[in-house]
Amino acid sequence: MKKINLIIALTVIVGGSIFSQQDAMYTHYAFNTLAVNPAYAGSRGTTTITGLHRSQWVGFDGAPTTQTLTLHSPVFHNSLGMGLSVVNDKIGPTNMTGIYADLAYRIKLTSNIRLGLGVKGGGNIFQGSLNGLQTKTPDQQLSSVSGTFLPNFGVGAYLSHTNWYVGFSAPKLLQNSITANTNGTVGAEQLHYFAIAGFATKLSRTVVLKPTGFLKVTEAAPIEGDITAMFIFNRKLELGAMYRTGDAVGALIGFNFNSQLRLGYSFDWSMANTTGTYNAGSHEVMLRYDIFTIIKDNIDSPRYF
Repeated sequence: MKKINLIIALTVIVGGSIFSQQDAMYTHYAFNTLAVNPAYAGSRGTTTITGLHRSQWVGFDGAPTTQTLTLHSPVFHNSLGMGLSVVNDKIGPTNMTGIYADLAYRIKLTSNIRLGLGVKGGGNIFQGSLNGLQTKTPDQQLSSVSGTFLPNFGVGAYLSHTNWYVGFSAPKLLQNSITANTNGTVGAEQLHYFAIAGFATKLSRTVVLKPTGFLKVTEAAPIEGDITAMFIFNRKLELGAMYRTGDAVGALIGFNFNSQLRLGYSFDWSMANTTGTYNAGSHEVMLRYDIFTIIKDNIDSPRYF
């Protein structure tokens, strides 16, 4: 088990000198937009709280687990949006916790189209305890990092309509160095770029199709993309399928208890770390609640994003 943990650790810290922190990938990315794009703040026209938990590669020792909590709301007659994003990401013996404030300025381009321009500021706390891991060479020393604070900021743009959206962002522009207790600098954070898009179209009076896409670009790493198709039945039940390039396929299910509360679950079948052989798949649970909603059950154009 310890050797498996060591393999995971070495994918994060290579040779004790190069560190590459990769941001987490979510199957519920369309419901977790604020975590990667500050311009999304306030775009739902209501105060929204969203919580998400992801357990990746269940049964694989040291596999990633991620939790996110986001809160955002429009202010000043929807011209501004404010938000808070908290992300905790654990991989083997390493842990990264980020806390960011989000601010978006929203421009009304037409009666139905708004452009949001956002900034994100805060920081991450990184910890890595590698001393207890077993190595093939008994006298090999692995570096540990304890409580390192990494301040950062990011930017984003979000163009939205009642039935579609597109966005671009770079949520962490600084590539902070990470310093070990004994070996000095062991590496730096990686710069990520994200692109998101989606739309909703009625197939019948009771069925809506909602395709979405998500693209992550990181230097010296393969481009990762998600394509998801969700079907919404009677504005209550949601069923969908997802494909992630080079990694996984998945299924999603969600239920809207009313116009304020939604519960979602997804299961990913990994192709990279073969599910059924090395793990029991990846699972996500998502809960979203609109505190002061302006969305009514009887309107013709409900908020899909």
